[in-house]
Amino acid sequence: MDKRPRLNEVSPRLRGFARTQRKDMPRAEALFWEQVRGGRFHGVKFKRQVPIAPFIADFYCAAARLVIEIDGPVHEAEACRRRDEARDAWLAAQGFLVLRFSADLVLSNLGAVMDAIGAVIADRGYPSPASLREAPSLAGREFASALS
Repeated sequence: MDKRPRLNEVSPRLRGFARTQRKDMPRAEALFWEQVRGGRFHGVKFKRQVPIAPFIADFYCAAARLVIEIDGPVHEAEACRRRDEARDAWLAAQGFLVLRFSADLVLSNLGAVMDAIGAVIADRGYPSPASLREAPSLAGREFASALS
């Protein structure tokens, strides 16, 4: 039997905590979730309260390897800020991009937050899952055959 550790092996305790967090979302997170759930945001799929061992991401877009964190007032404390910086550095080393927004900004200017996220996804060059399901265009084939 193979006993190699699995990638992103998540403990039952961490998985349970993530489940609890999904049930008790703060208002800013719930507002953001309504904008992105079910591919509502340009067809890009997000998940909420996703365990990325040893952490839990508030929101995660797998296609762009993008983590969105919505920080409440507790994240303003110096000790919490240092933990967040270390966490973000670890996630970046694993290939994730972390964007942090204050809960106040999400509640007061959700449009600006969504515009910033959309720009980052576009800059990273990740197509939406919806565009991947579309049939290839004939124009692309004609262009490719013209080059042959």
